[in-house]
Order: sequence, then structure tokens, then C-alpha cells
Amino acid sequence: MAASTARIVTPNGRRYMTQLCKHWAHKFEVVYDETQGLVPFSPDSRCRMAADDAGLTLTLEVEDSGQMERMQGVVIDHLKRFAFREELGQVAWAPVG
Repeated sequence: MAASTARIVTPNGRRYMTQLCKHWAHKFEVVYDETQGLVPFSPDSRCRMAADDAGLTLTLEVEDSGQMERMQGVVIDHLKRFAFREELGQVAWAPVG
């Protein structure tokens, strides 16, 4: 499984994580609490989130590495919709492992 991670510096990380989880809970079996979230997009694709006072860390895991860039775009596009009042800057993804 391929994995990549991104760190978004924002004081609103918990709020954005909660909004993303609630949004995707309409379609997926999302699990989250105040500091962590898991969105299983499919049996072979998921996004883990960890929020703290300084920001939000996203970890995307996909079985088909050819889908990584598309899934990164999906996650960031949704995040930016919820964070429209704040300039998040360019989000840089980095491979895990």
C-alpha cells in the first residue's frame, strides 16, 4: 500500500477535521473523535487525520499508487471548501516510508 502525508498549519485543524469527517460520513463508515479521524473511501483507499492546536495532519493510503495524486486532490479540494475563509497555502504531500 502506498502512503503519503501532508501537514496543514492552521489553528482550525480540529474544526476542519470534524467537518471533513461529517461530510464523508454520509457516504462512508467514518470514525472520528476530537483529535483523530479515519475515512475509508474504499477497501483499498483511506485517509487518516490527526488534529491538534497547531494544525491538521493528513495521511492518505491507497493500494493503487496510480490513484495517489487524484486522491490527494480530492482530499485537499474538500479541505479548501471548508477552509475558504483561510489561506492554507500550497499543500505539500510527502511519501511515507
